[in-house]
Amino acid sequence: MNNFFLSPRIFDDLDGHKINTCRTVRPNRKDMPCDFGPKPLKLKRGDLRVKTRGGLTAFVWKDRREVYMLTNTDPPPAEGNFCDNSNRPVKPHIVEQYNRHMGFVDISDHMANSYSMDRCKLKWTTKLFFHLLDLTVLNSWILLSSRGARYTHRDFRLLLVRNLIEEAGKSQDRPTPSLIGRPSAAVANIVRLESRHN
Repeated sequence: MNNFFLSPRIFDDLDGHKINTCRTVRPNRKDMPCDFGPKPLKLKRGDLRVKTRGGLTAFVWKDRREVYMLTNTDPPPAEGNFCDNSNRPVKPHIVEQYNRHMGFVDISDHMANSYSMDRCKLKWTTKLFFHLLDLTVLNSWILLSSRGARYTHRDFRLLLVRNLIEEAGKSQDRPTPSLIGRPSAAVANIVRLESRHN
């Protein structure tokens, strides 16, 4: 589940269907504890604050940044500041479990957003198209990697763009009524692309 859609009310519905879950959540969601946000709390590294309501636990833990989580699977952790001997924050058991069992969805979202084509001022339909295109490119790279190819995600995207520009140049070289007399810009575009990313 994406944390954009989560709230305590959804966890209540899941609990009513006997579905246990543990997930990060945004602090400004409706029905979140009012002292959890939306403004950042003044916590030190290793601090843990916990609020419970029935079987639902909401907590915030400070590492490099504040991590907000909801869970209905585990008993609530103890509040306080938890750091080891070298003053590094100790992860709560729930956070360790979440990191261990976190699905590939989070990783793929992170990877797709690393080189996202999405822009702020686009219509939602255009944004959806580019998001699906990002996921298609990511899935293609994963499939290629599973066949033994050794490209990084970035290099695969650059290779894909280069091949698309070359193919566009080949199609422009064929005479069509609207393009007769125009020089092909594909070679110049490939040179620009390579000079920018080398």
